[in-house]
This record gives sequence, structure tokens and C-alpha cells, in this order.
Amino acid sequence: MSHPPSTEQPRALRGSEREELITGEAVLLDVPPASLPARLGSGAIDMIVNVIGMLLTLWALVTLALDASEASIQTLFLLDLVTWLVAVPVAVETLTRGRTLGKLVFKLRTVRDDGGPIVFRHALTRGLVGFVELYLLSGVPALLSAMASTRARRLGDLAAGTYVVREANHIRIGPPPMPPPGLDSWARSADIAALPDGVALAVRQYLQRVAGLSPAARHTIGQGLLVQVLPLVSPPPPSGAPAEAVLAAVLAERRRRDSERIAREDDVRRRLLPPDRF
Repeated sequence: MSHPPSTEQPRALRGSEREELITGEAVLLDVPPASLPARLGSGAIDMIVNVIGMLLTLWALVTLALDASEASIQTLFLLDLVTWLVAVPVAVETLTRGRTLGKLVFKLRTVRDDGGPIVFRHALTRGLVGFVELYLLSGVPALLSAMASTRARRLGDLAAGTYVVREANHIRIGPPPMPPPGLDSWARSADIAALPDGVALAVRQYLQRVAGLSPAARHTIGQGLLVQVLPLVSPPPPSGAPAEAVLAAVLAERRRRDSERIAREDDVRRRLLPPDRF
């Protein structure tokens, strides 16, 4: 019994035209940066806390050293200033791997450009540059840099190779596709070139939504994706294999190969490189 023509227009799959960082499972890895207002709010909290701490400490030191000379008081002031405006922020960011009180309130964290946690050298660079751009220059260079940067990065971030991300993003990712029976042996022996990021993401979304699509939309979208994937696979799949089965086999095999490659690279890195502690 033939199906009547469907008037439903297949919806475009999100990500099919985008170029982002995609894993072998077609998972988007680009972590969203913190917005400029969130950065301003967290930075204001940190600056207020640091200045209050500096003033309270200075008041306590001056009270305890009433008979000290003017030179001694100036030395205490300088030490107090460096401690609260440089040493304390650097120590806090190092120990918490990128968090401060202000970032905790706004659910932010400082990370490296590759998304990894920062270490002492990143925090030190941010702290030294931040002392100049935030306190000595009243935050003007930091604001201009954040407004001009795509990731709202201040000069300290640019110098250290870091940026601030939002942590309050709960991303739920469905299970990766399993290789369909009958095609796993073909996929393992096939030469599969790297899929364009947008195509890989669109294939994954199609496989997750395929059960809820109408037969016409299922066929149209599946064939459209298959046309983009087949030139990247050799030899072609067995004749008569359904489009969704071929796409699932390719994506599952790509994930398996990428997982093995990453495991090998991690093993070599652990054996040859020291841990990034400083």
C-alpha cells in the first residue's frame, strides 16, 4: 500500500551549515563564553572584595604600627596592595582552577583557549596584566578589549591564552549511534574520510530524530545526507542498504576510530610529557 504524498516540509537540521569543533560522535565542543555583563558583574565583585580586604588589612597594620616611620608605613602599604590586588587573585585562581568569588556567584570559570583548566602561569599572567588594566588604568583597557573580542576577553586573557566560560549549561547528549547489524564489517574495512563538521552534526541529529519523522521527511533528509557522505566513503556500502543504516554505521565507525586515536595520543602524551602543573 503506497503512502499518499506528504505536504510536510522537512525541517532543516541545526548545524548543517555551521563550522564548529566536532568530535567523532558529532558532539559540539565549542564552550559558550561568558557574556560581557556577566564578566562585568563578576569582576566588580572581585574588585570590591579585594579593595575592602586591602583597606581593612592596611587599617590593621597602621593601627598596630602607630610608632612606625613614614617609610615603614609606605612599605606596608605597598606590600598590602600587591598582596590583595595581585597575589590573592593569582592564588585563588590557581587553587580553584579558574574560579573566584565573583565567578562563583555568576557561575563562571576561566579556562585555557583549548577549554582545559588553567594553572599557575595562566593565573599569574592574568593577575599581573589585570593589576595594570583593572586597577592602575581603572578598567578602561579591559572593557575596550572585552567589547572588541568575540569571547569578551580582556588583555590579561589575551596575554595568558584564556577566556571565561559559563558553567551553568547542562548539556544532555543522547547515546551515540550503534553500528547496525550487517554493516559493521563493511564500515570497519571502509576508508572513511573526515566528515565536514556541519554534516557530522546533521547526521547525528537526523539519527536521533528519525523515529519521529514522517516517511517522506525521513526519506528526503536521509537521502540528502547520504549524498554528502558517500563521496567520503570507499568502497560504497552494500547495495540496497537503508540510508539511515549507512549513516549510523559511518558515524559509529568514525567514533570508534577517533576514540582509539585519542587513546593512543593520550598514552604517548603521558609517557613523554610531564603533567601541566605550572
